[in-house]
Amino acid sequence: MSEILKAILFGIVEGITEWLPVSSTGHMIILDEFVKLKCSPEFLEMFLVVIQLGAILAVVILFWNKIFPFQFKDKSKPVIEMDKIWLWVKIVIACIPAAVVGLLFDDICEELFYHAVPVAIALIVFGVAFIIVEKNNKGKKAKVTRLDDLTIKTALIIGVFQLLAAIFPGTSRSGATIVGALLIGVSRTVAAEFTFFLAIPVMFGASLLKVVKFVLEGVAITGLEMAVMIVATVVSFVVSVFVIKFLMDYIKKHDFQVFGWYRIVLGAIVLLLGAVGVITV
Repeated sequence: MSEILKAILFGIVEGITEWLPVSSTGHMIILDEFVKLKCSPEFLEMFLVVIQLGAILAVVILFWNKIFPFQFKDKSKPVIEMDKIWLWVKIVIACIPAAVVGLLFDDICEELFYHAVPVAIALIVFGVAFIIVEKNNKGKKAKVTRLDDLTIKTALIIGVFQLLAAIFPGTSRSGATIVGALLIGVSRTVAAEFTFFLAIPVMFGASLLKVVKFVLEGVAITGLEMAVMIVATVVSFVVSVFVIKFLMDYIKKHDFQVFGWYRIVLGAIVLLLGAVGVITV
């Protein structure tokens, strides 16, 4: 398989799994076991994070009217919409726990947990959590049904759940924040949208950290590696656009239990493959 085809495959997997609560990091680790890119370990480490920028761009474009606080209704000066300013205040506050841990312990967490078995365990644990939370919420009316109703306290609690994903790959950033939001009475639609918005600063920050680390280490990047990164990022953007639209339509009529069962099955398969030596544990 050519490196460009591999890049397309990585981009497709990233675009699908970044927004569905099934762990993009977990899927990337598993995919890397079977589809090996011809690149340096340093480049691969950066690549698996930076291609998320394509997925983030999809969120920015699709939700531009909900997140951009400056409206140019009059050519002379922009109108500042304070509700969107406050939304960004909540987003930033919710990102603080994960940002602090990411800056201080990123390398340690990666060394300890960025392996197949910890990922499989996280997949299963949060899969069970999804099923339990959804069963408990059945028939209950959500307390928060609009983004404007999110309080600073609620945003911070959701941010603490996002912290789990920063520590344990396989947890799923979107999965952790959605479970946390559902537990405190946030509707599925608001939980999903706020999760999308939280991803913007988190992923931009994570990508920046990886690029800076890559540059400071003085590792050279080849023309093929650059092409692979660009192709994967573009593909992840295109796929993300369709996946986000699908998810927002899906949760209007369905809950998240199907993703919980998927996580459990996938986690069990990973443990089995690790036990028989098919993948590295």
